[in-house]
Amino acid sequence: MGHSDHCFSEAERAAVYRAIAERRDMRHFRPDPVAPEILRRLLGAAHQAPSVGLMQPWRFIRIVRSDLRQCIHALVEEERQRTAAALGARQEEFLRLKVEGILTCGELLVAALPDGRERHIFGRRTLPEMDLASVSCAIQNLWLAARAEGLGLGWVSLFDPDALASLLAMPSGSKPVAVLCLGHVEAFYSAPMLELEGWTQGRQLEDMLYLDEWGIPA
Repeated sequence: MGHSDHCFSEAERAAVYRAIAERRDMRHFRPDPVAPEILRRLLGAAHQAPSVGLMQPWRFIRIVRSDLRQCIHALVEEERQRTAAALGARQEEFLRLKVEGILTCGELLVAALPDGRERHIFGRRTLPEMDLASVSCAIQNLWLAARAEGLGLGWVSLFDPDALASLLAMPSGSKPVAVLCLGHVEAFYSAPMLELEGWTQGRQLEDMLYLDEWGIPA
């Protein structure tokens, strides 16, 4: 009662909500390779993401050279140290956190925005950042599909985008937005890792939901 005629079965709905609830930003990986057919399915799921004006502004660079992995890891480490310094009083606490699994994950991907995005006006004339929103939807698709496949994914944003773009020979006007660690894990975190580590606490939906006007609780 109350269900749409188009809804999935109860078991199928439960699986979707389970993937959403159990998705975690992973940092600990096993080095086992990801099967090519699974990687293809995951990238296919990413490519089915919604995008403003159907511009499909996601590009994925699969990193297979070990020297490139090392260089990306070095870029992330540089930014990790800069971020720590910028955090002031929480510097040492931050440095104790594990923030990436670049050297151990089975697959390493870089998600990026392409050059030439300015020609896409539909849906972006007043909100040009909708290209980034669309890429984020693609990453989320990949993330949820990975969880359903029993694989972990970690989104790493600690890097200088210009340095990473140069390293990967990206064209002018393009921009890397995420280093994605993908692979097998020993276990998924029982809660977001930053909560488990005491770094921060997630807020409740009720704090984020307003009625008609900003700040009016729903």
